[in-house]
Amino acid sequence: MPADPFTRYAKQTRFAPLGDAGQAKLASSHALICGCGALGSVIAGTLARAGVGKLTIVDRDFLEVSNLQRQVLYNENDVASGLPKAIAAANHLRVVNSTIDIEPVVADVTAANLPYLAAGCDLVLDGTDNFETRLLLNDYSVREGVPWVYGGVIGAEGRVMPIVPGETACLACLIAEPPAAGEAETCDSAGVLGPAVGVVASLQAMEGIKLLAGLKDSLATGLTVVDLWAGRWRRLAVPRDPACRCCGEQEFDWLEGRRGSRAVVLCGRGAVQISPPEGSPPVDLAAMRAKLAPLGSVTGNAYLLRLNYDGHEVTLFADGRAIIAGVEDEAQARSVWNRCLGG
Repeated sequence: MPADPFTRYAKQTRFAPLGDAGQAKLASSHALICGCGALGSVIAGTLARAGVGKLTIVDRDFLEVSNLQRQVLYNENDVASGLPKAIAAANHLRVVNSTIDIEPVVADVTAANLPYLAAGCDLVLDGTDNFETRLLLNDYSVREGVPWVYGGVIGAEGRVMPIVPGETACLACLIAEPPAAGEAETCDSAGVLGPAVGVVASLQAMEGIKLLAGLKDSLATGLTVVDLWAGRWRRLAVPRDPACRCCGEQEFDWLEGRRGSRAVVLCGRGAVQISPPEGSPPVDLAAMRAKLAPLGSVTGNAYLLRLNYDGHEVTLFADGRAIIAGVEDEAQARSVWNRCLGG
């Protein structure tokens, strides 16, 4: 039987700046975690243990053994099960804290679905691995007045920035455009160390707790940059840009669908995700399994199918997305898509 709130959160509420009043606000809050891989799994676990009343966890991917080095919520059984990350995360978190509401969503975060995913949320947290999605989250945050916390890690270096619309700079003030291909290091080129992930995600979760508890005056405003290998910490001021496309000019290109791609190269995976056109109907996985069977070995569960086809592993989700492994670029991925899924 779960412990009563006084017992469960006693050490937390004894921290005077939070106290019982802050804990009550956490219990009535709803946070959206976009991405539940390295950063997102730590954030989700921390907020669940802290007693945030509802967590919506959205992730587009499934687990692989290489994830376990830094995605601390999961284990080898999750990899063997073939479950999507969002479902595996929810299974673990419900055992951690059965008194809160956890809603897993197996989907890519897009301009079409973000307003529905974030409906009623008090906070958005960044567990993604790409700047297209981050700029989409930033557009939503500024347009709807919902705070969010940006975070990212490459190698042993990480960055965190809490964003409060109308009060702080937004992400587009700092990063107006996604880095061009080859312009910035990625996890493929520089790797990712687990301790750096843990520190950055914990900083994000701390800023999130402050926001949800109504303690904005305690935010670590600006951009926090930490290099865990060198042991260096910096706090950089980020002024609001009056000419910012998003918070200055109120232009929401990513949210309104004028920017974005249907194909995404997945960092560190040798894989490409291809999404169907917006408005496509869900896939009947049982019927699709029969259709794919002549092409190769097909396995799956209630959330996805996996086909071994011509040296490639093709994972098809119920929302119509496919992750195609063993390819080097979008053109090769689309060729496999067309041959096994019919265009």
